[in-house]
Amino acid sequence: MDPVTDLLFIAPRARAIVSPAGRWRTRALALGLIFALPALVLGLRVSVAPVQAQARAAGEAAAREELAAVVASIDAGRFEQARAQIDAALQQRGLDDGARAALEFQRERMRRIRLDFSLDRAQAEQKLRAQIPNLTADEFDAWDRHGLLESMTIDGDKRYFQRAPSNLFRLSPQALARRRADAKPLSVGPMETLNDHQREVRDAALERGYGAPRRVRITQALTVNADAVPAGKTVRAWLPYPRELPHQQEGLRFLASAPATHRIAPASTLQRTVYLEQRAQAGKPTKFEVSYELTVYGQYRRIDPDRVVPAPVNEQTRPYLGERAPHIVYTPALREFSRKVVGDEKNPYKIAQKLYAAVDAIPWAGAREYSTISNISDYALHAGHADCGQQTLLLMALLRLNGIPARWQSGWVYGDNGYTNMHDWAWMYLAPYGWLPVDVTTGRFDSPDPQLAGFYLGGLDAYRVAYNDDYGRQFVPAKRFDRSETVDSQRGEVEWEGGNLYFDQWDYDYHAQVLPTKD
Repeated sequence: MDPVTDLLFIAPRARAIVSPAGRWRTRALALGLIFALPALVLGLRVSVAPVQAQARAAGEAAAREELAAVVASIDAGRFEQARAQIDAALQQRGLDDGARAALEFQRERMRRIRLDFSLDRAQAEQKLRAQIPNLTADEFDAWDRHGLLESMTIDGDKRYFQRAPSNLFRLSPQALARRRADAKPLSVGPMETLNDHQREVRDAALERGYGAPRRVRITQALTVNADAVPAGKTVRAWLPYPRELPHQQEGLRFLASAPATHRIAPASTLQRTVYLEQRAQAGKPTKFEVSYELTVYGQYRRIDPDRVVPAPVNEQTRPYLGERAPHIVYTPALREFSRKVVGDEKNPYKIAQKLYAAVDAIPWAGAREYSTISNISDYALHAGHADCGQQTLLLMALLRLNGIPARWQSGWVYGDNGYTNMHDWAWMYLAPYGWLPVDVTTGRFDSPDPQLAGFYLGGLDAYRVAYNDDYGRQFVPAKRFDRSETVDSQRGEVEWEGGNLYFDQWDYDYHAQVLPTKD
């Protein structure tokens, strides 16, 4: 019984225990209590509220600690221990829905990690031998010992990342030299080497900051495997859809969708999508598709370091300063890395140049699913390799740590010849220039022209469509279950009443057709 309920029973209890001779006193006391009750109850409620708030805060803190312990166990490969921790935590009374969902997702994270780390040693060696027929055990051991074959020991069983064999040739010149002569060349995007388009953008954008537009027609599809959802059940899908961004992408025109009924999220949605739904049919894949056109402009600003001053803290920059757990956290290792790279430099642009070069030096490699990584910027700092989104989050964390506002952008890149790929990059704020694009993964070019060598620190090509102006934000309409990609949104998302459908239950397709352009 709480104090307020106790108070309501004071008068009857007093009446029962007082002798007949003293009943008048009891009645007087009871009447006094009745008249005083509202004030007393209010006073007690006010005094109880802080206690309840403290208890709630303590419970939330305990839940965070339990979740952190589970995350640490999973990161260390102690899956059985993590399961036991989750089971124990879920048995606690008073666990709110958010804490329960966070714990349940850690079960799913373990399942996803196992899908990524699907190779044992024999399978990893077999994949490498397809590229290096005379591979020796000593070679494998040496590359493994130096961390060039990404692996994870799960409950004592060493497992290799499914892309570790192919990544090796991007991380080790020795392995690349041992690769069979007739092997397929490593893929390189058309904008990853200096070409006439970057020069075109630079020349066209010098006066106004943007130019060299490309008109492009996009068709994107998501196809759910046959019988992944029971026949007759509604399948709900979200496909990425761009926003119009002044002087970056304009002239957006929706063309069609399949099914025809669709819902486009508001233009203010930072991870914008087209929402579609249809019923599953027995034995048939369930396909969703959208198509649209837009014009994309290249970006370039020439920066005079002597004009750059510290960024103001205002409504435009404040959301993009500071930490944003779990992927932008100022860990001791991040602070130490920043200190070594930045040194005594105070000029924001020169700081950005140093950080850009340091992150650019991290070699690119195919990535684990982001939802399996507990802190992506920290992972990129320590893994010895990173993909575009991991490099971008690391650079954003470093820029913010040094007082430079930084925000996320991502989407797809394309080429004149049908090339397409997912890609992530950032924007940073330099006063007095404002927001400037930063593509640290494409990085610096080997060119005697400093403007072209550093093109992607303040410039972008027009061969990319941005779909996300932040990461890890809500869809409209909201998804009921956890997303397959909890950070980015490029391939799409899909679910039904039974839960989320992960990447192993569907496929995606993306086509870009370059059209004639009128500037």
